[in-house]
Amino acid sequence: MEVAFSHWSASWPALIAYVLVAGWHLAGLARLLAASSAGANRAGTPAGRELRREAALCQLGFLVILLALVSPAGYFAGVYIWVRALQMLLVGVIGPGLIVLGAPWTALRLAIARRGVAASVSQDRQSWLMSRPVLAVVAANVVWIGWQLPVLYDAARANSALALAQHASYLAAGLLFWLQLISSRPLRQRVPPLRRVALLVGSVAAFTVLGMVLVFGSGELYFGFPASAHHVMSVLSDQQLSGAVLWMGFLPPAMVAAVALMMEWLRDEESADLSAGLDRLLTPRRNGWPSRPVIR
Repeated sequence: MEVAFSHWSASWPALIAYVLVAGWHLAGLARLLAASSAGANRAGTPAGRELRREAALCQLGFLVILLALVSPAGYFAGVYIWVRALQMLLVGVIGPGLIVLGAPWTALRLAIARRGVAASVSQDRQSWLMSRPVLAVVAANVVWIGWQLPVLYDAARANSALALAQHASYLAAGLLFWLQLISSRPLRQRVPPLRRVALLVGSVAAFTVLGMVLVFGSGELYFGFPASAHHVMSVLSDQQLSGAVLWMGFLPPAMVAAVALMMEWLRDEESADLSAGLDRLLTPRRNGWPSRPVIR
């Protein structure tokens, strides 16, 4: 219990960024709900409840990222390698996934719009985000795994400015990654669900390889973490545990996303079969018998 109430850090860049972005989103959400209430739909209708549910997920994503940086996890990330791996998952995978599920894009855009309701993201921006899903997913994995290289990993621990750049790149990579897999209104997916599952499986494979390298490695890779601070375990054991955290920690959100994508694929297949069946029923059939007697 003492750990939970101690070692909280006042990371001013993280706190300022959280207040600005969360306030920006809430301001746009208020305008969006007001516009919805002024129209046919009231805030208590399913449309209003959907907006509130999405807003809660988005704000939860912001909070998860903030707590990963200012809570004791932020402090012990400089002491234990496995905590730093957990912090990476929170900032780069879990938090961005919740933000994308929360679909804040319309609210964020509406907060700075001078007039009118910004109902959608511009077509150019949407096409840029969604037109190259393979490249986007590969880039996200390169960012996530590239920061695990010992030279960058130790440098980010020793330099606070570089650590902020690391966290910002984790967040950007996570948003780019999940936007290719999760529907986030008003952005629309252009890739079929099974292809998105393949992209997800490739990312799981990348994290599996990274985790296996750290778990089964017999030599220390990260020398920036002092051995004197490890009272419970050795640096090597800490490094191996961090591999298990990355390996196993990426699986739960990936499995949830894979199940959702498979359900989406089944719905699409059922809709296609139903449409084909209706077309067959509505298409007039040709009678095999002639309408009047003919000489054969």
